[in-house]
Amino acid sequence: MESNGSVRPSRPQVEDPRVTVVVVSRNRRDELLRSLGHHRAPVVLVDNGSTDGSAEAVRRAYPDVEVVELGRNLGAAARTVGVGRARTPMVAFADDDSWWTPGSLRAAADALAGAPRVGLVTVEVRVGESQEVDPFTRDLAASPLRAPGRSLPGLRVLGFMGCAAMVRRSAFLAAGGFDDVVRFPGEEERLAWDLSAAGWDLVYLDGPVVRHFPSPRRDGADDRRRGIARARVLTATMRLPWRRVAARVAAELRAGPGPRRGVLDAAQDLRAALPRREVLPRHVLADLDTLAAVPAPQGAGAGGR
Repeated sequence: MESNGSVRPSRPQVEDPRVTVVVVSRNRRDELLRSLGHHRAPVVLVDNGSTDGSAEAVRRAYPDVEVVELGRNLGAAARTVGVGRARTPMVAFADDDSWWTPGSLRAAADALAGAPRVGLVTVEVRVGESQEVDPFTRDLAASPLRAPGRSLPGLRVLGFMGCAAMVRRSAFLAAGGFDDVVRFPGEEERLAWDLSAAGWDLVYLDGPVVRHFPSPRRDGADDRRRGIARARVLTATMRLPWRRVAARVAAELRAGPGPRRGVLDAAQDLRAALPRREVLPRHVLADLDTLAAVPAPQGAGAGGR
């Protein structure tokens, strides 16, 4: 009980000692305080320069949560800071408006523990009170990628949603984590490609579920399309052969005013992207060709496929 007589919220018991949950937030104090009570693991909260008192409110309400204040907005790269602070072999990501349902952290950790070459598992996301399945995770569940000669705990994929992924900490850090060029949104694609390039499998795991209650403090649809286009161009610049970069830029320019603005946004960050350019190996490019041969799924864009 706090000094003013109010009852301090409690968090559930740790579900699996192999897992830490990393949450990144910026100026969503109310959503953050609601969601933190659902996490069944130690939590590292990385605050991206909030000005609404989020960090102090969390310290008061949840003193067991490790709070890291960055003082500025690093976007998705703040998750990399959080993973660096974790001391468990596996790290699950959650947004300030999402959480893993009971049993899901353990199931994902078991999948990683049982498959030493799997670097990341991603799971189903159900949105809002209706629990409608997020279209992007439905697309992942239909992945055409195969894994000849090896047994995996789920379907092999080449993408994920940031709020619904668990990583092998060592693999994530070796791949560089989320970068400060793409930032957010669309940060997942480059990491997915780099994990695969390093020989790690990414798997969609059927069964575990993440609940997502999208915050009203979100970019509108047009701004999000603009941000995704920016991410796609920068990621392509860092990892694809030039002819594929040109094709991706052309596609975004044809996609409408929002994506066209995103291309212009990307152009302003090319100086940061170009020094990190390293073209993907042949096997990852072949996977991208396999995915490109399948009709564009309804949820594609944010996190690869």
